[in-house]
Amino acid sequence: MSRRWQDILYSPIYALFYLLAFLPLPVLHIIARALYIIIYRIAGYRRKVARDNIEKAFPEKSTAEQREIERNFYRYFADYMVETIKLLHISDKEIRHRMEFVNAEVVDRYTMQGRSVMLLLGHYGNWEWIPSLLMWCKRSDTLVSGQIYSPLHNKWFDRFFLHLRSRFGSVGIPQKETLRRLMQYDRDGLVSLTGFMADQSPWGNNVHHWTTFMGRDTAVITGFEAIAKKMDMAVIYVDVELVKRGFYKATFRLLEDNPKACPNYDITDRYIAALEKTIRRAPHAWLWTHKRWKVTK
Repeated sequence: MSRRWQDILYSPIYALFYLLAFLPLPVLHIIARALYIIIYRIAGYRRKVARDNIEKAFPEKSTAEQREIERNFYRYFADYMVETIKLLHISDKEIRHRMEFVNAEVVDRYTMQGRSVMLLLGHYGNWEWIPSLLMWCKRSDTLVSGQIYSPLHNKWFDRFFLHLRSRFGSVGIPQKETLRRLMQYDRDGLVSLTGFMADQSPWGNNVHHWTTFMGRDTAVITGFEAIAKKMDMAVIYVDVELVKRGFYKATFRLLEDNPKACPNYDITDRYIAALEKTIRRAPHAWLWTHKRWKVTK
């Protein structure tokens, strides 16, 4: 289907999102409660996957406790959806009030010296709000900010999410173009500040390393570590915390200053350990509907 016909077909959806985004966030959160009933109680969206993941990640918890995490996750997932739509109209003032970044000076220290930075995070909290970090960091004419993403099969939704993610001036970099794009930035004399969401499962022959994550043998993505070593990027973990409904705090924590000197997979293991600590602090805000453990050892 051509782009023109996709735009026509999905125009009612965009119009709905556009109008909803004008509503104050507290009102959208009320709508999210109805959305929770639809996706969890009625449709049961990936409920079997989420339940299996939670049960295996928290075997020490009772069934009642596991189900509470499950319900809270779907309630939060509905919040995430309406908060993401809100990006269409949210003001700089409101996003800065709701999305706080702590220790931004650790990022500035490297970018102001002309050193590119890799930001590692997971599908935790509202990751669609993370690009607003540019409002907290020092800007320069040579700084380019971006996030690595896997293009969606639905081209209309792919363009829609790229539009949302560019709201604060960052660019989307398709996963397969990551190294080529970062090397081009370097050749052009640009300093890159790039976000990698590295908590997904590797595919097929891309399994190069296993670690322990949430108490389970887990195949992990390692390409980001190879890129950090090749590009000599400072590696920083973004520790996201859900403060209260609609409010987040993200703390920049230096993971590695000299990646070339690290043993293979050391950075990967430290990132996974940091992410697990984040998840266990408040497990309902992680994306449990991922088929994270589809690769078995």
